[in-house]
Amino acid sequence: MKLFIRLLQGIASRARAVFYGLLGVKFEGACWLRAIEIPRGHSDIRIADGVALDRGVTLLISGKSRGAEKLIIGRTAYLNRATMIDASERIEIGANAMIGPFCYITDHDHVIGSADDLVSEPTRIGERCWIGAHVTILKGVTIGEDTVIGAGSVVTRSLPARVIAVGNPARVLREIAT
Repeated sequence: MKLFIRLLQGIASRARAVFYGLLGVKFEGACWLRAIEIPRGHSDIRIADGVALDRGVTLLISGKSRGAEKLIIGRTAYLNRATMIDASERIEIGANAMIGPFCYITDHDHVIGSADDLVSEPTRIGERCWIGAHVTILKGVTIGEDTVIGAGSVVTRSLPARVIAVGNPARVLREIAT
């Protein structure tokens, strides 16, 4: 019975990939797509081979298409349940990054007094980063490769490679030995 359920889940995942691919999402290989949501901006998304997007992940693209991808998810990255990526300019998630459940990652915020005007700066998560549950990553942040962000943190400034950061705002707790 477990094998049969797994087979049905695989078929559903492939059907989602075909559906979103027809809408314009660029897939660079096989991906695992649970019950995800991509409401608009399909042609501005590139998803590399081996990516897994768990149930409830939302990929939200804001603003007009510029002809270049606004969201790039690197090879074998994993986005856990109910995570939202909200891109208006450019968000890059590096290869092998693991993002915990209920995270929010954005590259913009609103101008005070205007619901339509956005202030955007690219956001980048390096390769092999581990992002804990309920982490918020704000516009203009670059997280260096192999960095770990503790659960519940709010990342307001860029962080170097190979560190552990926690808190609100997130601060480097210690370096990771190589």
